[in-house]
Amino acid sequence: MKPSIPKGTRDFSPGEMLKRNHLFGVIRSAFEHCGYLPLETPSMENLSTLMGKYGEEGDKLIFKILDSGDFLEKADEQAWSAKDSRKFAVSVSEKALRYDLTVPFARYVVMNQHAIAFPFRRYQIQPVWRADRPQKGRYREFYQCDADVIGSGSLLCEVEMVQLIDKVFMDLGFRVMVQYNNRKILAGIAEMIGAPDQMIELTVALDKLDKIGVENVKEELVQRGFSPDALSRLEPLLTFSGDRAGKLALLDGLLADSLIGKKGLEEAKLFFGYADTLSFNSLHVELELTLARGLNYYTGAIFEVKADDPRISFTSSICGGGRYDDLTGVFGQSGLSGVGISFGADRIKDVMEEASLFPSDWAVSTQVLLVNFGDEYGAELLALSGRLRNAGIRTELYPDPVKMKKQLAYADARKIPFVLLYGEDERIGGSFQLKDMSDGSQSAFDWESLLLKLNK
Repeated sequence: MKPSIPKGTRDFSPGEMLKRNHLFGVIRSAFEHCGYLPLETPSMENLSTLMGKYGEEGDKLIFKILDSGDFLEKADEQAWSAKDSRKFAVSVSEKALRYDLTVPFARYVVMNQHAIAFPFRRYQIQPVWRADRPQKGRYREFYQCDADVIGSGSLLCEVEMVQLIDKVFMDLGFRVMVQYNNRKILAGIAEMIGAPDQMIELTVALDKLDKIGVENVKEELVQRGFSPDALSRLEPLLTFSGDRAGKLALLDGLLADSLIGKKGLEEAKLFFGYADTLSFNSLHVELELTLARGLNYYTGAIFEVKADDPRISFTSSICGGGRYDDLTGVFGQSGLSGVGISFGADRIKDVMEEASLFPSDWAVSTQVLLVNFGDEYGAELLALSGRLRNAGIRTELYPDPVKMKKQLAYADARKIPFVLLYGEDERIGGSFQLKDMSDGSQSAFDWESLLLKLNK
C-alpha cells in the first residue's frame, strides 16, 4: 500500500522548514519587541472547553477525539438510532483537538489568575486543527501565531495591535490593509433592521460576503428567516462604497436610535482618532461595514488583514482578531476584557512565496562543509568542526571519505557557500584551504583570517 497523509495536512521538507522558521522568527521577534510573553497550551482540550465558543459553523469544524477504552459504554444509543452523528460523537468524545489558541488561552487565564500580573500580554505559536474542506490556502492542520492582552478594556490596546501588525509586515517586507469594524455596530445594525435577536445569524452570513457575494448572502439571510423588510434596510450597508467619512456619516444616521450601535460607533471614531496620529510603515486602516468575523466571543473591535501589494494576488485574510469582553466568563471568571490578533502563518508563507519575499540565503543552514580526506584525519576534523561551531560558524563534517567530486556536489545541492579542505599539506603548514562555491575560487587562510572570512 502506498503511504499517504490525511487531506488538509502536509509534510514540510527541510527547505520548507527553513522558510517557516524564518517566518516564525520574525513574528516571534515582533511579539517580544512589543512586550508579549511566550505561552503554550496542550494540543487537546476537553470538548466542553471548546464547544459553544465558535458559533454554529465553528462547532461543526472541531476535531473530536474518540474516548479510549470501551467508548461505546457511554454512547448515546438514541442518537445512534436517530442517526444524529453530531450528538452521538459528543457522547463518545470527551476531548478534542484545539480549534484556535484564544479559547485555550482564556481557560489558562482562569486556571492561573492568581499567578498572573494583569494586564497580561502573551503570545503563542502553535498548530490548530479544523475539520474544514481543504483548498488553496486552507488546511485542516495549520499554525497560528497569536498575541493577546487581557485584563484591560482600554482602546489603546486595539491601536497597539495595529502597531504590532505594522511591525510584523514591515519586517516581512510587504504592505497590507487592515479592515476594522465593531461588533457593537453590527448589533446596532441588527436592531436597525428589526432583527435584534438574529445578530449571530447576521454575522455568520456577512462573514461569507467575500466568498459568495452580495446576492448569495441575501439568499442565505432569507433562508435564516430574515424578512424582506430587513433585507431592504440592510441593502445600503451591503452595497455602500464610499470612504471612511462617508461610512461613518451613514452609520450616524442608521444607528441614531440604537444605544449599542452608537457605543460601537463611538469606539470606532476613537480608534481611528488614535490611529490617524500615527505613521505606519507597512499598512493602512479602513472601516469595513460588512466585516463580521464569525466567532461569537467577539464583542467590540474586530480586525482582518489582507495583502495590499501589487506583487501579490492572494486575496484571503492572512491575519485577524478582535476584542472579547467576557470570554473568561464561561470558565467562571467574569470582568476580564481582552483583545487579540492571530497571524495565519501558512497563508503568510504562501503570500511571501508568490512575491519572492524570502531572503536570498533562506536555504542556507550550513555555512561551511569540512571535506573528509580519510579516517586518519577523523579526530582532527572532529576537533576542527567543534572549534568552528564554538566560534559561531554553522559547520558540517562530511561523514564518509568519498571522492572529492561527490562531496562538492553535496555542498552544491545543499547550497552550502563554503567548503573547507584540511589534508596533509594543511596539517604540515598549519593552514586551511577554503573554497568559495559561488565562483570556485580557493585560498589559504590561517585560523584568525578564516574566522573573519566565514563571519562575513
